[in-house]
Amino acid sequence: MFEKFTTDASHATLIDLVSVEGVEEWSKTLSPIEKTYAEEMDFNAVATTIVRLPNETGHVARVALGVGKKEDRFVTAQLPKQLGKGIFRIGQTAGYSLDDIALGWALGCYKFDKYLNNDSIDCAQLVLGSEVSPEVLSATADAIFLTRDLINTPTSDMGPAQLSAAMAQLAEKHGARFSEIVGDNLLSENFPMIHAVGRASENEPRLLDMVWGDSSAPKVTLVGKGVCFDTGGLNLKTGDYMTLMKKDMGGAANVLGLASLIMDFKLKLRLRVLIPAVENSVAGNAYRPGDILNSRKGMTVEIGNTDAEGRLVLADALALADEETPEIIIDMATLTGAARVAMGPEVPPFYSDDEDLAGEIHASSQNIGDPLWRLPLWKPYGENLSSKVADINHISSGPFAGSITAALFLQKFVTEAKSWVHLDIYGWNAKARPGRPIGGEAQGIRALVKVLEDRYGRTA
Repeated sequence: MFEKFTTDASHATLIDLVSVEGVEEWSKTLSPIEKTYAEEMDFNAVATTIVRLPNETGHVARVALGVGKKEDRFVTAQLPKQLGKGIFRIGQTAGYSLDDIALGWALGCYKFDKYLNNDSIDCAQLVLGSEVSPEVLSATADAIFLTRDLINTPTSDMGPAQLSAAMAQLAEKHGARFSEIVGDNLLSENFPMIHAVGRASENEPRLLDMVWGDSSAPKVTLVGKGVCFDTGGLNLKTGDYMTLMKKDMGGAANVLGLASLIMDFKLKLRLRVLIPAVENSVAGNAYRPGDILNSRKGMTVEIGNTDAEGRLVLADALALADEETPEIIIDMATLTGAARVAMGPEVPPFYSDDEDLAGEIHASSQNIGDPLWRLPLWKPYGENLSSKVADINHISSGPFAGSITAALFLQKFVTEAKSWVHLDIYGWNAKARPGRPIGGEAQGIRALVKVLEDRYGRTA
């Protein structure tokens, strides 16, 4: 990552960030030839516009980036690839923080080119000032890139076994303990719903488990939905709805990104990460609508639709997490289309039964620019999960409030933890924005790690 940054400003070209309201004052700082050229190019600081201003010798002396009305924190992400080779330093910031400018630059260097044979695009270098922590910048970019890479990789190369290998590699990097329960051992170890969802695939289901940190420190457990591909099972998805289902392990990818940040920042907590890794496939032994499954928690669960598999595997993993009575359980999952209908792809809803923690998450999300929005755990909707033949049905009896009822289902499996947070994320950029190309995305992990850092601090 840090080949894209330097501390040597001796040969760096100046970049000014210019807002619409600041363009007139900015123009007063220009030399006559720069001002003339800016006027000829009709530069008015509209967002994402770039002009290269020459000096008397015709060489580029200054670059101006229009940031419009400052609506995007990572507008600088378009610069590294557009400017190409060269070294640049920031002049006017238009009110942007240097941390956001640097992170935007880093995000602009991301590429997923594992399956491409063409030459990669060079990225320009940015002079990194002393105000920006290179360690924080590197850890943050690495976590986001890890998350994106895991989601972007097709299931042929990112099934349950490969997801296991990725988690084991992260554990080894940070000196964490890694273990897994695979295939029919899930039954003997009492994870019946994880086994039921994944048993129809030739790629065996598994529960991945990683532990890091001082065992006497406050316990924080992350649980991520690791459905590496979702056909819908016997409630088979149509082609259009199945196309992006490699991203149905986006919750697992995001908790691994969050875990990477926690461990890089050396937060003073005992971290555990649980990922039920499965494929929801179609075969003669696939679980069926109308089946009644046992769960680790002891509740029986009626299956209303096999395409609502994520909450089933999460429920068994949450029950295990809950047995340790941790201070916080955070689960992340690409769980419901209803969340996308309500909030769109860019603002994941979150749910919590802890008012203080929910307030901290909201504040962190707003301050850092990592969008999250709280929705209610509206208890009356829990009636929609009633079953005449089992303790609970795993989907709602009606078409409304699908994200809320899914959260209410998961809440049934967390009874001992002090606090619980559920994030219903999309894990995907549906359209390109600066630093956020179409494809897999980290959502909420920067906001969450800031909350955990503020609560528990760092060891160093």
